[in-house]
Amino acid sequence: MSKGITEKEPDPEIVYADIFRHPHWQSPARPSMSLYDRAAQFAPFAALTGYEDMIGEEARITDRRIEPGEAEADALNETLARLQAALRKGEKPTVSITRFVPDPLKAGGKYETITDAVKRIDTVRGRIVLVRTEGYGDRNIEISLPDILEIRDSP
Repeated sequence: MSKGITEKEPDPEIVYADIFRHPHWQSPARPSMSLYDRAAQFAPFAALTGYEDMIGEEARITDRRIEPGEAEADALNETLARLQAALRKGEKPTVSITRFVPDPLKAGGKYETITDAVKRIDTVRGRIVLVRTEGYGDRNIEISLPDILEIRDSP
């Protein structure tokens, strides 16, 4: 006969000899539980629903808005004046605009770069309107001038 895990433990076949060789009991009134349902009994219990989402949201990193200095603001104004002159001539210059997009859920946001053709510059509302050439075609995108960090000419 085999011994237990260690030498000091008694042999389990001797200790449980009265029940060791009996067949598994099956209830005549209830069907056998499926393996899926049996495994579900031991699944982790989520007492705090949404806790993982909340922790993930808190760990998500956002960028802070960069306030351009006087030199950067002057360069941006010169670029906007040059684009305004090109629009008056009937041209549709293509530019890459890096802008700040505020995060709707927490402080900060992210910077994204959009490359499209300029449709118009609305100085009254403080917006530049781009014509979308990719994705959802024939839709314009309006960018607030204070959100713009940089405007570059695109080939």
